Amino acid sequence: MSDYRRIADRIAEEIAAGRLRPGDRLPPQRVFARRRGIAGSTAGRVYGELVRRGLVVGEVGRGTFVRAAPTGAGAGRALAEPVSSAPVNMELNYPSVPGQAELLAAGLAPLLRTDVLREALGLVPANGTGAAREAAAGLLEVPGWRPEPERFLFTGNARQAIAAALAHLVRPGGRVGVESLTYPLVKEIAGRLGVTLVPLATDGDGLRPDAVAAAHRAAPLSAVYVQPTLHNPTSTTMPHERRAELASVARELDLPVVEDRIWAFLAGSGAGAGAGPGEEEGDGVGAGRSAEGARGCVGGVLPLAAYAPERVYVVDGLSKRVAPGLTVGFLVAPEERAEEAGDALRSGGWAAGRFALEAAVRWIADGTVARLVAAKREDAAARQRLVREGLAGFAVRGDARAYYAWWELPEPWRADTFCAAAAERGVAVTPGPAFSVPAVVSGVPMASTAMSAVSEGAGRPVRRAGRAQVSPFNCVRLGLASAGPRELAEALAVLADVARGGR
Repeated sequence: MSDYRRIADRIAEEIAAGRLRPGDRLPPQRVFARRRGIAGSTAGRVYGELVRRGLVVGEVGRGTFVRAAPTGAGAGRALAEPVSSAPVNMELNYPSVPGQAELLAAGLAPLLRTDVLREALGLVPANGTGAAREAAAGLLEVPGWRPEPERFLFTGNARQAIAAALAHLVRPGGRVGVESLTYPLVKEIAGRLGVTLVPLATDGDGLRPDAVAAAHRAAPLSAVYVQPTLHNPTSTTMPHERRAELASVARELDLPVVEDRIWAFLAGSGAGAGAGPGEEEGDGVGAGRSAEGARGCVGGVLPLAAYAPERVYVVDGLSKRVAPGLTVGFLVAPEERAEEAGDALRSGGWAAGRFALEAAVRWIADGTVARLVAAKREDAAARQRLVREGLAGFAVRGDARAYYAWWELPEPWRADTFCAAAAERGVAVTPGPAFSVPAVVSGVPMASTAMSAVSEGAGRPVRRAGRAQVSPFNCVRLGLASAGPRELAEALAVLADVARGGR
């Protein structure tokens, strides 16, 4: 038993000494076993031990490679708080527009009156106040769907709403299906809750319903977590037909679904919004609304909850619409499930603060949130134009409405080594593996591969010549929101130079 660890120690020493460098490929296990005079099973244990230590990573169909940094080191933190020392941080992704602070200050001023502040500093139940429920329902409404106010619960932010939903739906040891590329903090939330994430195949239209059914047949899933609108990181948006099919499968399998809509506000809705890139005006299904009303909604924007309201939990919040420092998360539970979900929320200590909730109600009521949303939609489109200009000629995919882009790096770059080289030049970006959910093959964690049919506009398949699949270890995500426009343009020029081989 200790022999394989001693062999792993020697490989680790070679990595530490620089004889094996980041990105180097280890020989196939059978070759390694022959060279070392050991059994194939022992070679498998050696490679598994190196993966466990975070020194190497296995990629299905490609091999095992030396990592530049331990697996997942700071990945979740980097997307939630500033941990990078790089002058330009394209890992964080919190949009801000000129005049934002002044707009927000006007809504806060009435709360600072002594009589109002006294109440705003008090306790508030998990389902908030009547005014908060009505305001949130109006904010999330799109033509064809309006959530019922009595189904709302309020958390400190959208991440806490995800945690509350999973804690309510999944017992420790349970399995949750997720897109093979998913929001990194969901991986950390699942780990804290003792939940296993199961990567599910996607294509140019998003999560594949047949993958959900196959995974559930292999071993029952407790729930599915999905980002159907402007998926992060690929920015794919599910079309109407895919949503209807996914809802049908969830209903057939009796599976609850957690629908994350934190970025959906950028997609637009309603009269005058117009169709987004690659979209058509939809004829989605309404939830208590007429078909005529549903047709007013842009094709991919109608929530999945409109197709299966009895089993979809909607997660949303104000951190992207407004600001991360004073925010509120929303959890819209299916009918008659709000009380049980509220119990999970309270037990986790995830309830919203009264002051933040009161501020949110005022910002929604006085039009502040609507003005910020309009400004951020324009800002996101402008930043995508900077990407198209700054990274022209590279394989970069991103919806023209999104605040992020997914970059398939040119050979011979790999995500870890590219991120290290970019950081040396003062730009922090997120490596693709941060979004990857590993599957397990023969007891060794292996990276899920993702189809390169990622979103371009509404998610039509785009394939790089000669490559049917793209590993996340060859990709990075660019967060476009946190740097100023001039900083962003300069950072994109730096990244282009690094990609072409400059240092």
